[in-house]
Amino acid sequence: MNPAPMTELEVLRDPAAIALLADPERRRLVDALAERPDSAVGLARRLGDTRQRLNYHLRQLEKAGVIELAAERPRRGAKERVLRPVARRFVVDPGALGTLGAGDRLTGSDRFSANWLLALASRAIREVADLMHRAVSGGKRLPTAGMAARVRLARPADFAPFVEELGQAVAEVVARWDAGGAESRSFRVFVGSYPGGDGEEAGVENPGAGGGSR
Repeated sequence: MNPAPMTELEVLRDPAAIALLADPERRRLVDALAERPDSAVGLARRLGDTRQRLNYHLRQLEKAGVIELAAERPRRGAKERVLRPVARRFVVDPGALGTLGAGDRLTGSDRFSANWLLALASRAIREVADLMHRAVSGGKRLPTAGMAARVRLARPADFAPFVEELGQAVAEVVARWDAGGAESRSFRVFVGSYPGGDGEEAGVENPGAGGGSR
């Protein structure tokens, strides 16, 4: 058996799968299989646990689509099932929470609000997850782009004018390329900024902002 290469990222949309990975014990098993695909016997040996106990958890994880069969190998007249995670990393789709999920309905317009930034990011995860699912089902390629950068501002007071100038630059590019019309293809564009990087404190107060962190 030659399984396909492991997916780099899997979006969890099933509440059952999310609940399984939220459990530290089962997450420990997935972590171990991510390090090296293994059978229940091999995993029990590595983790100092019993095969019977691990088998129960592995069946639950496989049923929920978190892990999958990677290979089968002969062992004492039977076939030993070698398992692996379905992806190297996982992200939770906020849509699994239904209308309670952040980003389901964006409200407010405070660009300096951490809640607004999280809602934007959550909406992007939810919508991209849905588009990925449809693209894979239809055998199509999903056109997306991501950009990340870090800027070091000389003074806290520089944050607000930096955001203003960045917003103007994005608006100019969008206006230049926005074709409009029924035949055009629509894309979402969003930009976010938050403190962090190389050991910096992430919980600092927003400088020069009226919205604070809420």
